Amino acid sequence: MISRLVNIYFPLCSMTINIIICIIFFSKRRVENTDTKIYSKLLLIGLTESIIMFTTNLLVGLYFYQINHFVFKLLNKLLYVIYIIFLAVLLSYVYAVKNKMPNPKKDNLKDLVCCGAATAFSILILIAPINLVFKNNLGNSYGTASNFLFVGCAFFLLLTITYSLKDYKKLEQKDKKKFFPMFLLFVLMTIMMIIRYFDPFFNISSNIFSLILLVMFFTIENPDVKTIEELEQAKKDADAANSAKTDFLSNMSHEIRTPLNAIVGFSEFLEEAKSLDEVKENAQDILSASNTLLEIVNSILDISKIEAGKLEIVETAYNAPEVFSELSNMMKPKMASKNLDYTCNIAPDLPAFLYGDVANLKKIITNLLSNAYKYTQTGYVHFDVSCVKANNICKLIISVEDSGRGIKKENVDKLFTKFERLEEEKNTTIEGTGLGLALTKQLVEMLGGRIIVHTIYGEGSKFTVVLNQKIAPKPAFAANKFTEANFSSLKIIVVDDNEMNLKVSKKLLERFSITNIILLKSGYDLISKISSGETADAILLDIMMPKMDGVDTLNKLKSMNNFNIPVVALTANAISGSKNRYLSDGFFAYLSKPIAKEELVKVLNKIATSKEEAKKQTEEPEILDELPPVEAEEIIEPPEIDAIAYLKKKGVEIDKSLELLGDIEMYNDTIKDFLKEVEDKWMRIERYKLEGNMEDYAIDVHSLKSDCKYLGFTKLAELSYEHELSSKANDKDFVNNNFLALEEEFNKVLVLAKDYVERYVN
Repeated sequence: MISRLVNIYFPLCSMTINIIICIIFFSKRRVENTDTKIYSKLLLIGLTESIIMFTTNLLVGLYFYQINHFVFKLLNKLLYVIYIIFLAVLLSYVYAVKNKMPNPKKDNLKDLVCCGAATAFSILILIAPINLVFKNNLGNSYGTASNFLFVGCAFFLLLTITYSLKDYKKLEQKDKKKFFPMFLLFVLMTIMMIIRYFDPFFNISSNIFSLILLVMFFTIENPDVKTIEELEQAKKDADAANSAKTDFLSNMSHEIRTPLNAIVGFSEFLEEAKSLDEVKENAQDILSASNTLLEIVNSILDISKIEAGKLEIVETAYNAPEVFSELSNMMKPKMASKNLDYTCNIAPDLPAFLYGDVANLKKIITNLLSNAYKYTQTGYVHFDVSCVKANNICKLIISVEDSGRGIKKENVDKLFTKFERLEEEKNTTIEGTGLGLALTKQLVEMLGGRIIVHTIYGEGSKFTVVLNQKIAPKPAFAANKFTEANFSSLKIIVVDDNEMNLKVSKKLLERFSITNIILLKSGYDLISKISSGETADAILLDIMMPKMDGVDTLNKLKSMNNFNIPVVALTANAISGSKNRYLSDGFFAYLSKPIAKEELVKVLNKIATSKEEAKKQTEEPEILDELPPVEAEEIIEPPEIDAIAYLKKKGVEIDKSLELLGDIEMYNDTIKDFLKEVEDKWMRIERYKLEGNMEDYAIDVHSLKSDCKYLGFTKLAELSYEHELSSKANDKDFVNNNFLALEEEFNKVLVLAKDYVERYVN
């Protein structure tokens, strides 16, 4: 019964499997490598064998052998030859896999021997006699041809196994799996021969070959052409993007260089100016170029933040009519400079207060208005704000329409691509980077809105932004906002390891009538003070300090019983995300160094508000420390023009310093403090560099960078910052290779500072 099943159904099953594998393999697009070429031959051989086997057994079942024995002899000899060829090709596959190893030996000769042996065995089988025997609808063959078959199969199987095992451990894992079908074939063929010894009519060779082909399908290297084409397309897209970025950087270098050249040029004219009117005119040109440069840099930074997922969405209540009117008024002078017919219409039914990200909304509108201004030489620009209200939602419909050059149809899709600028040859005199609309689109989408473009080339364009905002109730503004005079009752502790930073912070606070100030140089000093019972309204705590940094200090303070003093993070680390990180660490507020006056006022207001709220909650009268009498504010005379001119001539960014420090008197005090400690600091820097102590080296170059920022020594500040980053990364090679440049710039600054103090301060 088993033999009958083997006789008909097993060959049918084998043929079916082979057909399915062939359909899958040959219908799939693939790379023509060695594996796939040899495997395709094995598939065709296996399919042919299964068809002949099924046909032969079917004819036996139909008693066709009673009519013609010659046909059966021929079919059996064809099967024998196919077995030999299959095993020979399989052996050549093993050779091919091993040929990928280093230093292959005589592989061509082995292929030749394999081919010659297969040919010899095939000829012997075809010319040798064969005998047939039939029993119960089953057939079997024996004789000399069968003996040659057994010898040939044994020869190729033994070579296949021997060569597969040779240097097997040296193969890569992906190649090792390719030999599993060989081992499986050897085991199955051995089992079949044992069974045939007891039952000569049992033959499942066709099924064994089908199984081996099926297993090989999952072990050969068969890359999908579609996947490869997708990878190639991705590579082309990446190359195109890189090319676009290269063009963008080329354009960007031009765009940045243009306002920089103007700033440098007009600064030189300012120094050489012979009248106050000429000074004012040059200053206005410098301010205009600076604003252009700031717009370029801000656009680049905003795009980078969006792509990095770090752009913050901050929603607040805002006065909508007031915001849109201010934006419109800001653009009026620019529009008037081109004699453009500029109109603005703000819907009268626009809610007084909306809730949303007003900062990014301003960027969107400013970009659209600026774009209209840039590309409209004559005609009009119309700014319209309307709305549709439903429940508590106001759908803003903001449009900017112009009579400018318009956009070609084929370029509309490129309009919001950040690395492309349309009709570049016509834009050489137009300010901008090509980032404005790309940034606008991304901001609109981040805020949940959409932007629509209607344009006719040569006639003009209309950009419409549709954005939902919540309708907010009128905010309850405090009846009496804190002013600078209200800060006099505050007691502030300032902690910084840099002596000059402490003095600068003290003088800044004193400008707001704050006289109750405690200066400390480390986190340990602060903890000791608080532990001994010291109190304050706020602590300004530097983040980067040796031994114990600001975050560690805050954690130790929070672990103390009844500690509730607001702690403000004071740091030069102003990169994106720093503020949120420090606030999440538990800081009350955040100030970046150098400290800007406007930001300091905001923090002091927050501290004063917190103090008032705490007072109301405890319902206890505020006990004020006895403060020294505040002298009447003296009228500060304008700084010496020759001192400022001297600093500018020497390349010092004195205007920025005065903006940070307030006046020339404070600058003079600061530079004297700088000279008192800077040489000792430099000696430490040199020692740490020689010792390879990058941790302490980073702290002192960080301190040097901070000092130089306040005093306008920009180049030394930038070099110090590079050394700070490198030493933090323990990059001793960079520090050693670039130390000479740092030293030379330091010596220049030291000589300059001493000369200035001798001339204008002492």
